[in-house]
Amino acid sequence: MTPVDQKTLEQLMRSQNFSGAIEFIDTLLARDGDEPDCLYFRAVCLRYLGNIDLALQVLHQLKMRSPGYSRAFQEEGHCFKKLGQFDQALSAYAKACQLNPALHASYNAQIEILRSQSRFDQANAVQAQLHYLQQQPKALQGVLDLMSQGKWLKAEKLCRQFLQRYPKHVEAMRLLAEVGVQLGVLDDAEFLLESALIFEPDNFLVHRDSIQVLRKRQKFAKALEQAKTLWEKFSDNPQAQSIYAIEFMQTGDYQKAIDLFDQVLTTLPNEPITLTSKGHALKTWGRTESAIESYRQALAVKPAHGEAWYALANLKTVQFSGDDIDQMLMQLQSGDLGPAELVYVYFALGKAFEDNKDFEKSFYYYEQGNTLKKLQSRYQADQITEEFQQQKLVFTNEFIQSRKGYGCLKPDPIFIVGLPRAGSTLLEQILASHSQVDGTLELPNILSLVHRIRRGESRDGGNHYPHAITHLSPEQLTEFGEEYLRDTQIHRQGAAYFIDKMPNNFRHIGLIKLILPNAKIIDAGREPMACCFSGFKQLFAEGQEFSYSLKDIGQYYRDYEDLMAFWQAQFPGEILQVNYEEVVDDFENQVRRLLNYCGLEFEQSCLDFYKNKRAVRTASSEQVRQPIYKSGVDQWRHYEPFLQPLKELLNYR
Repeated sequence: MTPVDQKTLEQLMRSQNFSGAIEFIDTLLARDGDEPDCLYFRAVCLRYLGNIDLALQVLHQLKMRSPGYSRAFQEEGHCFKKLGQFDQALSAYAKACQLNPALHASYNAQIEILRSQSRFDQANAVQAQLHYLQQQPKALQGVLDLMSQGKWLKAEKLCRQFLQRYPKHVEAMRLLAEVGVQLGVLDDAEFLLESALIFEPDNFLVHRDSIQVLRKRQKFAKALEQAKTLWEKFSDNPQAQSIYAIEFMQTGDYQKAIDLFDQVLTTLPNEPITLTSKGHALKTWGRTESAIESYRQALAVKPAHGEAWYALANLKTVQFSGDDIDQMLMQLQSGDLGPAELVYVYFALGKAFEDNKDFEKSFYYYEQGNTLKKLQSRYQADQITEEFQQQKLVFTNEFIQSRKGYGCLKPDPIFIVGLPRAGSTLLEQILASHSQVDGTLELPNILSLVHRIRRGESRDGGNHYPHAITHLSPEQLTEFGEEYLRDTQIHRQGAAYFIDKMPNNFRHIGLIKLILPNAKIIDAGREPMACCFSGFKQLFAEGQEFSYSLKDIGQYYRDYEDLMAFWQAQFPGEILQVNYEEVVDDFENQVRRLLNYCGLEFEQSCLDFYKNKRAVRTASSEQVRQPIYKSGVDQWRHYEPFLQPLKELLNYR
C-alpha cells in the first residue's frame, strides 16, 4: 500500500464510509494480491459494518499469510469481544501483546474483560504490563512497535536518537541492546547492558537480557555467575529459577538444571515452557525416554506449543501417531499460532509425514516451514558468494608465507568444519570417545572474532573483511589465538585436545591458520544432494539462514566446495577431508585415518563411539548414540521429484 493509498483509505474510514473503504481496499487487493495491511483494514471495516463472521474469515486469511502481524490478533480480539466470546478474545489480545508489546488497546481490553469476570489478580498483572508501557516515552513505544514489525534498523536509529538526549535511560539502553542482538552486534549489546546494571542493579529485565547476551557470546562462567546473582535477588521468581537452570545446562550441570526446573514446576505445575526446557536438558544428558515424557506432558497441557512438537520430531527416533498428526493439523487450521510456533509445527509435520512415507506431504510442510523462516531472514546468497571470493584475494601464497611462524603455536584445538548435516557430529563423537580428546559443542568464538575484526574496519571502503586481516600485527594474531584458548577453557575436561565443531568455521580457515597454525582442521563432507536436502529439512536454531530455500542452499554448497578446494591448495596436507559415505562403508579404516591425522593412538572406544554417554547438543544427538548405520545415506531420493531446482544448481545428473 502506497502512502497515497493509505491517506485515501484513512479519509474514507474517518468519514465512516466503511463500504466505500472496502471497495477501495478491494481494488488494492486486486492490484497487490493478499497485501497484509489491506487485509487488516478490510477486517476492521467489516467489523464496523457488523459483519463479524466475514471479518474473522479475513483475519484468518491474514494470519495464515503473515503470522506475525500483531494487529490481526488485536482485531480478532475486538471481533470476539463484540460476539461475547470473551475467552477467545482474551487469547487473541494476549497473543497480540506478545507479538507487539506496544498495543495499548489490547491491554485495556484484557483488563476490562478480566475485571468484568472478577478475575482481579490476572487483571492486575495485565495492568502492570500496561503501566510499564505507559511509563515509557512515546519514542520508546515507537521503538517497541518497530521491533515487533522486524524493522530493526529503524528501531536502532530511533533508539539511538533518544539515547543521545537521555544517555542514562535504562530502558532505552535495554531496548537498544535487544536490537543489537538481532543485528548481531553482541559486543555492543553486552556493554549497554553492563552499563544499565550500574544505573539499576536490581532491574530484573536488564539482568535477564544481560545473561542471554553473555550466553550468546559463550561467556558461560560469567552468565552463570550473573544468573546466580539474579536468583539470589529474586529467589521466589520462577523466571529467575528457569534462567539459572538454563545456565547450568550451558555449563554441563544437568542435574542442577533439572532440579531447578522441578522447583519451577512445583510453583507452576505443568507449565509447558518449563516442561519443554526440562525435556531439552534430559535429551542432551542422554535421558531420552524422560525427555519424551516431559515434551508429551507439555503438549497435554498446551497442544499449540509448537516447540514441544518439534522437539519430539528433532529426536529423530519418535514416530508420531495419527492422533498426533491430527492435533498438529488442527493447530495449523486454528490460525492462532505465532510465527515461531507455526514454523515448529510445519517442520514437525514434515517429519511426521516422512515417517509415514507420504513424501509429497512431507516436502510440502518442510517447504512451508522454510518459506516462513526465509521471510524473517535478511540472508542474501550473492553477498556470501562475494565474501568467499574475497578470501581468495587475501590469502595468496605470498601473504600466507609472510605470516609463517605467527600466532599461538599450541596444538590443542581440532576444528571440524563443513556444512551442517554432513556428519560432523559423528566425527566429533568418534574423536570425543578418545581419552585424549574433549568434545565440546559448536563454539562461536571464531565467528565472534570475525565480527570484531569486521566491526573494527575503517569506513573508507578500503579495509573490509577479510581484507582487514592483512592489517593485523603479529602480536594481535598471537593474542587472538591465546584468547581463543582462554575463552574455550570452560568447555574442556582436562584432555590434551578439544573439538570445536562449528560448521561455518570453514569460511574462516585462513584466519584460523594465522592465529592457531598448529590446530587440526577436519572437513566433514557428504554427497551433495544428501547434504543439502538434509539441511533443508532441519530446523536450525540459528546461523544457517542459507538452508531456507533450495536455491540458496544449492548456491551455498557450490561456494563451500569452491572455497574448500582453495583452502586445500593454499594449505596442502594440513586439512583432512573426510567423506560421510566413506565412513559408513569403511568405518574402521576411516576411524584409524582420522586418529592418525590428529596424532592420536588407536583406541577401541572410538569404534564404540555410541557407548559414549557425553552430552550432545546437536540435532544428531540420538543418532550418534547408535552404532553406525547406512539407512540415511540416500533418504533424499524419496524427495527427488521435488528437488529439481537443487539438482540444477548442483549439476546433478
